[in-house]
Amino acid sequence: MSDTVVVGLDVGGTSTRATVLTLTGERLGTGRAGGGNPTSHGAERAAAELLTALRGALADVDPTRVAAGTIGLAGAARLLAEPAGRQAFDQAWRDAGLRCPYDVHGDALVAYASGTASPDGTVLIAGTGAIAARVCALRLDRVADGHGWLLGDAGSGFWLGREAVRRLLADLDSGRAPGPLAVAVLTELLGSAEVSARPRDTVDRLIQAVTRRPPVELARLAPLVVAAALDDEPVAAGLIDEAAGHLAESANRIRPPGAVSPVVLGGGLLTGDTPLATAVRAEVGRRWPDARVFSAGDGAAAAAWLAALSLPEVTDPAALHALLVPPTA
Repeated sequence: MSDTVVVGLDVGGTSTRATVLTLTGERLGTGRAGGGNPTSHGAERAAAELLTALRGALADVDPTRVAAGTIGLAGAARLLAEPAGRQAFDQAWRDAGLRCPYDVHGDALVAYASGTASPDGTVLIAGTGAIAARVCALRLDRVADGHGWLLGDAGSGFWLGREAVRRLLADLDSGRAPGPLAVAVLTELLGSAEVSARPRDTVDRLIQAVTRRPPVELARLAPLVVAAALDDEPVAAGLIDEAAGHLAESANRIRPPGAVSPVVLGGGLLTGDTPLATAVRAEVGRRWPDARVFSAGDGAAAAAWLAALSLPEVTDPAALHALLVPPTA
């Protein structure tokens, strides 16, 4: 069993990471490339990034040794639904020298598996977007939100950025002096915190600054909200509390009351030491007091673990998880 090799990939919108592991937990190689989400970048470019990451991870490994692989992918449904996209990924897999089969799972399942080996539980993710999912027998069973910036993603980085701008616009409409968060947002968007003698002129400039860029770019304002909340700025603190409520409510849609199965928190806003992570943990603890809460960790290693579960020699998934996937808090 120690000679058996598996490969896992965590493919997101901004980066693609690959790792090659033995079933004893030895890391034989890692690779990294650019974003490989076929929804954002198209299947051909996504497959090219996949190949780059695989070649890096397999640089010192004979690819014919690999017995199984899993790709955790943002945009998995689109890839699986489009033959051309799957063909592009199949070709990248073969071009990397791999001859074993591979599975494709949504990034939410991989995030869940990076936090726990439990076959049943809930994953709640907040990054640029936001989604909650119930996992049953290590398969996504039900999903809430993840509806995109226009229709949902409540509590996400986009949501925080948009709400920060909306609060700023309300202050300007009302003639109130901008507070610390508003000043930070003004400076980020307009290069200065100065408000025109006629506040409506500043409002118009703000609207133009936001609308001439892709809407999802409002997520870049989320770190300003987080930083202001750390300083106890009242508007920012209120937004964090609202976001935590939205995220917990998304989980509540698909998680039964009183459930004791684990909850895994994923995405940049929930895996770091952020005020939103603290607030969400408190909300989860209030709604599901007997559930353990974990942070998502190494997605590529989790994908490799999922791949290994298809092998007949794996008889203790939890023990293997402890070997392959670095523990999280």
